[in-house]
Amino acid sequence: MESRVLFSSQLKFPVNPRRQTRETSIASPLTPSRNTLSFSFQSPADQFVMKIGPLVKAASSAPIVAEVDSSRDGTKRKKLAVFVSGGGSNFKKIHEGCSVGSVKGDVVLLVTNKKDCGGAEYARSNGIPVLVFPKAKREPCDGLSSTELVGVLREYGVDFVLLAGYLKLIPVELVQAFPKRILNIHPALLPAFGGKGLYGMRVHKAVLASGARYSGPTIHFVDEEYDTGRILAQSAVCVIANDTPEELAQRVLHEEHKLYVEVVAAICEERIKWREDGVPLIQSKEDPDEYY
Repeated sequence: MESRVLFSSQLKFPVNPRRQTRETSIASPLTPSRNTLSFSFQSPADQFVMKIGPLVKAASSAPIVAEVDSSRDGTKRKKLAVFVSGGGSNFKKIHEGCSVGSVKGDVVLLVTNKKDCGGAEYARSNGIPVLVFPKAKREPCDGLSSTELVGVLREYGVDFVLLAGYLKLIPVELVQAFPKRILNIHPALLPAFGGKGLYGMRVHKAVLASGARYSGPTIHFVDEEYDTGRILAQSAVCVIANDTPEELAQRVLHEEHKLYVEVVAAICEERIKWREDGVPLIQSKEDPDEYY
């Protein structure tokens, strides 16, 4: 069986990469929204219990272990919660994929640590409830605790949590409540150029300073540390001589938008499989016997 790696066709130089322009979004002024949620728990009995279905394993002769039913006939649409801290361009692409049907899921919640960021404004304008997490030190009444956040995600029946430019460390309570259900996208090829403090333009500056010839986005599962979870997918982008951090960021972001939507589509179709050594793989939609 021929195997392939999810490295898209960006291994050749763009015809004229410097003329490519990065799409920017200008957030409108913050206006009150009915979609912003606030609530409180009256007692410990108000905690919600997450129901986890039985595990389905592949035949003993196969090297792949399925953690969910791999049948795509009648698969229910998945409920997604997206976390952002800024403009949310990846969030917008995922939401668009859900809207046009390329992603069999729905964004039911937007979580942010900056309630007036561009991603939050986009969510409100599209009828998506906005939650603030974590609680702001200067505004302790505005925002959720880790326990409250887990409770709301369970109440909404969230299947997967997608980090899309969220700059806060995910609390242990959330990681434990959604094992192998939280994804993050990082703008470099992990395990290099990751960890605390390496985000945004800092990542691209570090790539250029290292002399690396390739960069590109990495999608990985989230654990208790920054950028150390199991890698699920990557896409390579050439680093061009005399690149600026802004130019490299532009090309990497272009790949992020494609890769994240493709991976979220695979997750919603239950095509993520786990090899016996703990490595996650994506099952091909066209050929169920092919993984990448």
